[in-house]
Amino acid sequence: MQADLFTAPAWRDALAALRDQGLLRDLDVAVAEFLHRQAPDAEPAALLLAALTSGQLAAGHLCLDLQEPELEARLWPAGRPGELAGLLPDAPADWAAPLADSPLVSDGAADAGDATAPLVFDGRRLYLRRHWAQENAVAERIRARLADTAAPPTGLAERLQALFPDPPGDGEPDWQQVACALAARAGLTLITGGPGTGKTTTVVRLLGLLQGQAMDDGRRLRIRLAAPTGKAAARLTESIGRQVRALNVDAAVRDAIPTEVSTLHRLLGTRPDSRHFRHHRHNPVHADLVVVDEASMIDMDMMASLLDALPPACKLILLGDKDQLASVEAGAVMGDLCRRSELGLYQPDTLAFAGAATGADLAPWAGDGGELAQQTAMLRRNWRFQDAPGIGELATAINGGDPAAVNRVFARDHATLERRRGDDAQDLAALLLHGGAHGEGLRALVADAAGPALPGEEDRRARDLLTRLTGQQLLSGLRGGPFGVDRLNRLVTDHLRRDGLAGDHDWYPGRPVMMTRNDYQLGLMNGDVGLTLPHPDGLRVAFQLPDGRVRWVLPSRLDAVDTVYAMTVHKSQGSEFDHVLLALPDRPHPLLTRELIYTAATRARRAFTLVEYGPPAVLDQAVRRRTWRASGLAGKLT
Repeated sequence: MQADLFTAPAWRDALAALRDQGLLRDLDVAVAEFLHRQAPDAEPAALLLAALTSGQLAAGHLCLDLQEPELEARLWPAGRPGELAGLLPDAPADWAAPLADSPLVSDGAADAGDATAPLVFDGRRLYLRRHWAQENAVAERIRARLADTAAPPTGLAERLQALFPDPPGDGEPDWQQVACALAARAGLTLITGGPGTGKTTTVVRLLGLLQGQAMDDGRRLRIRLAAPTGKAAARLTESIGRQVRALNVDAAVRDAIPTEVSTLHRLLGTRPDSRHFRHHRHNPVHADLVVVDEASMIDMDMMASLLDALPPACKLILLGDKDQLASVEAGAVMGDLCRRSELGLYQPDTLAFAGAATGADLAPWAGDGGELAQQTAMLRRNWRFQDAPGIGELATAINGGDPAAVNRVFARDHATLERRRGDDAQDLAALLLHGGAHGEGLRALVADAAGPALPGEEDRRARDLLTRLTGQQLLSGLRGGPFGVDRLNRLVTDHLRRDGLAGDHDWYPGRPVMMTRNDYQLGLMNGDVGLTLPHPDGLRVAFQLPDGRVRWVLPSRLDAVDTVYAMTVHKSQGSEFDHVLLALPDRPHPLLTRELIYTAATRARRAFTLVEYGPPAVLDQAVRRRTWRASGLAGKLT
């Protein structure tokens, strides 16, 4: 009893101290308090570990991995807090002991443990039950789709030859063709590759292949296309529409291929004020084939909802770049699924199938990969950066994790790359406003936005100005601090006000804004970008919808938007810009990783400028540091 009198205040004090140090959130402390009320006899160590597991979600982790070598450094960058002395064993590997007999913890086995226990200790990983259940459901449904194999379409080789008439000519496999062949034989296919490797081209030809076969058999596939954000959906809608018109198939097949891409939220059917969707296993999406682009942005919660909502017989194609930043929310699903895709690891039956269907020799990529590897294709030939080779070389060097290689690429003086020292953020704001060799600055765009449109030309003018807005974009890996997007946006706005281009009010012509949460009534999603413009009915914000239409919204109706003269790299995913500027702060930061630098560089179509406010070591450390997400998904699929 004496020990209990002292222990109870001790664990609460420890949690309060961790919260005050910014190492835990109020939510994490509340989780521990709630569990204590459910099980007053639970060991303090188990309550502390529950709070730490909840805290991991804020960093994108699905669980607390007790065998991760750098776990303590990730939890406590400045060292283990003294308040934990006597409450947790010294080594994370020993933290499992207080979990063994805790009433709060189950081992997750179907025939053992308490199925209602709020925590699950699965092997070496501690989960909140909801996230453990999601991870297991995703793994189970992926395995079921991989097992759903079917005979490939009749005359597959001839159909692929018609869709891919021009082989590469260098002896390398046509990976786009290989991806289409693999997708023709199973219920799930992963297609990964960097920007410009032809993911959209591949999926359009795949749609032609599968729809053509279905129509020859007297059927017509119900096809749905989706992307995680509105801007990604709009970009894909434009690209797919252009490519479908040029597709080498019968006109009837072309007409049966949809070109409109919706957001995942619209596909699944959002329900206001709920995280649940209208479509689920008991009310599935009406589709025979679903294609999802930018799949690297999908978190575990959304992936679980997507798989739950698709009929068992519905094919699923996931497209994405495994090397991009992981999703903002917990999980790194595409990265987990494509973890070793560059190796191929194709088994003999896959080698034989791909060879017969495409003529490709995949022997250099042979291996003993599991079922998932047999349905994964990595596109390796880059088409976009042929006119901007410096960006392609830089992306490859960043992915290699070799700072020396990255420095050598910058030293080659590519016209498409610039590495410059920054004096202060004021100079960066001026650079953004005035522009330079790679395009016009924001000053010209804001000045033009203030002028009225001709009667009846409001929508066309809005589309033109929104397109010009993508000509240049400033990115930062950080939101706060001297070089974070919050301050950079304020500096640009101050410059515009001094020049008389922005009034004293929050809303003025030329202000670009981004939605920061979904607004289902307006049909606008988190990440959608709009531009403030004059309108016959007064000042409005113009958003271009995925189908090309322009939606005009009263500024007073938008209560969840940020100014985006500068945006975070995370928010830039799914977008492309002619010229990208990346501001690196004056010192290293845990958020600056290889994936962040790669994602920023590959948002650029024509030019990339790195603006450094610290020593070169800031970039070097970022290139060496990989994003890591604690998850058990990959292990459950191998």
